[in-house]
Amino acid sequence: MPTTGGFKGHLGMEEYKSSFTHSSEQAKPGFHKVVLQDYDITAELTSTCRVGFHRYTFPASSQSTILFDIGAHLGHGSVDSCYAVRVSDREIAGFSLMGATGRRPKPTYVYFVARFDKPFSSFSGWKDNKLLDDHSVSQISGENAGAYVRFRTTDQEKILMKVGISYTSIEGARNNLTSEIPHWNFDKVKESSFQEWNNMLSRIKVKGGTRKERVKFYTDLWHALQGRRIVNDVDGKYCDMTGPNRQVKRIPLNDEGRPEYNHYQFDALWGTHWSLNILWSMVYPEIMNDFCRSMVTMYKDGGLIPRGPSGGNYTYVMIGDPAASFFACAYNKGIRDYDVEAAYEGLRKNAFPGGIRSHAGYEHSDSAKGGGMRYYVDRGYVPEGIEGSGYHKDGASMTLEYAYQDWCLAQMAKSMGKSDDYELFMRRSTNYRNLFNLEEGFIHPKNKDGTWIEDFEIIANKFNTTGFCESNSAIYTNYAPHDMDGLMGLFGGQEAYSTFLNRLFLKAEPNRFVAPHGSHASSYIDYENQPGTAMAHLFNYAGQPWLTQKWVRKIKQVTFGDTTAYGGYNGDEDQGQMGALGVLMSIGLFEVQGGAAEEPRYEITSPVFDQVTIQLNKNYYPGETFTIQTTGNSSNNMYIQSAQLDGKPLKRFWFLHKDFADGGTLSIELGSEPTNWGVVE
Repeated sequence: MPTTGGFKGHLGMEEYKSSFTHSSEQAKPGFHKVVLQDYDITAELTSTCRVGFHRYTFPASSQSTILFDIGAHLGHGSVDSCYAVRVSDREIAGFSLMGATGRRPKPTYVYFVARFDKPFSSFSGWKDNKLLDDHSVSQISGENAGAYVRFRTTDQEKILMKVGISYTSIEGARNNLTSEIPHWNFDKVKESSFQEWNNMLSRIKVKGGTRKERVKFYTDLWHALQGRRIVNDVDGKYCDMTGPNRQVKRIPLNDEGRPEYNHYQFDALWGTHWSLNILWSMVYPEIMNDFCRSMVTMYKDGGLIPRGPSGGNYTYVMIGDPAASFFACAYNKGIRDYDVEAAYEGLRKNAFPGGIRSHAGYEHSDSAKGGGMRYYVDRGYVPEGIEGSGYHKDGASMTLEYAYQDWCLAQMAKSMGKSDDYELFMRRSTNYRNLFNLEEGFIHPKNKDGTWIEDFEIIANKFNTTGFCESNSAIYTNYAPHDMDGLMGLFGGQEAYSTFLNRLFLKAEPNRFVAPHGSHASSYIDYENQPGTAMAHLFNYAGQPWLTQKWVRKIKQVTFGDTTAYGGYNGDEDQGQMGALGVLMSIGLFEVQGGAAEEPRYEITSPVFDQVTIQLNKNYYPGETFTIQTTGNSSNNMYIQSAQLDGKPLKRFWFLHKDFADGGTLSIELGSEPTNWGVVE
């Protein structure tokens, strides 16, 4: 934080923060600029992958200061200790040791090296809210401490600062800094960062729609690439925290001396089968591949394919094994540049007691039982009131998610020629039926003795209802994406199910199809949280694709159409998942099965734009581009009248991934009235 005048850094953020106004602010991919009005300082920031590049324009002052509040409380937890040392009159270095949290059970070091383009006149700091002697301090350490450097500046003098970070060491941070920004040209890095983002976002080019729709689309796409962090240094070193002790390891290097892949951490994997899995496999397969390699690396390091790792730790965030759908989608779309046998071995381990599914939310015990896998294997469902610690011990949700994940493993096993496993996991994939109460027409949790739980609530004004993870029975009753025919059969067929589902949407429409964050169970439809984000697309399978077209377009407009700071995502955006969902709704493609089928296929609904051109990655797919064109598109014309794939009539509501990978054109004619297009006899 840059300041001028009397020093207040030791008094905390509330004392040294500055007012600002959005009218003088600039924010775009790769660059942020804001005027700190309390200090008359213009602060600008750009970056490379591992290095932040700051440019501060100071007024004339003998007390121009840049402070490093490295001991401050951060987000969800405290900083256990910190350290800063004066390396020279142009460089300082140190670390913040972030304290353990319920998700990340071990303290995590973030090392830094900060280098300046001119010498600072003094270095000092504070500890326990008390300033230290300017003239005798060369390093600062402690639990509640910080450091600062001071300059004498003339009016409008610019001071540049590069800050490299690393999770492995100070030397790692210094090497990252030197490797990624060896010069002092701020504008060059700013332009490079902008171009890097533009290249990534240009993988999808859209034409038509309103300006607001285009702004929201590219904001969504930007979000879909945010929130998941590369944690290895430029030389491939990374921090492994899966065991009892912290270890620094290295990713294999290629012939050019660079890491063969980037190691990612991402504690929001739950529910990505209806968002990131689909989008990344289409547009960013190289990122999906690196995620697969990262998870296989953690399996080899710690013995489990992770469920949302953070800081090199297993977090056991949420429930189940969302990696099963992620890998099945990747593998069955030909994204396989990793040890696929090790991946399958780890995923299979997760599907039995002792694997990742055995851990309830944040249950870190090696003997975890909160996931109820012993019950699931023995009885075909997870009851309520099971043993174990942790959160989200919600038997109905776990049963339904395990059944889908079993199906994903079956699809991967079939593709890999593992016929016995295919048959095993296909049998288990029907376990969701064990909790369907035919008399009530809803998924109904069970007790250990096999009886239905009492005081059963379909919805309620709560975080979750009994048996359901951040949701309710109205939503999870629809959670059988791998077996829609079987689910609809429990209702009595397509028409009965479609009537049931449409009634849920009509009830949720006054609330914009969302439940307030923190009261996930209070709505019949909740597009603010993962479990229900495929529901509008289910009408395709229920013989009424025009209702998918209607409700997807309406949700895109009223739930995800806003471009204000507080209205765009309605709460739990979850590191790009709702952004990715918004992209898929805008381009009119989706995969209810999460792309995990042996032969993946894309379901069609009405795009927002007149033309969508997706650039294909030649390292994974043979085609150049896949284009979606619409005629007659407008806010009222949301219903598909006809469609063609590469000039040939397409009467079904889906096409195969291999058709997408080969490149081509999907042409869609839209109108204002529903039609029977896409109805599969």
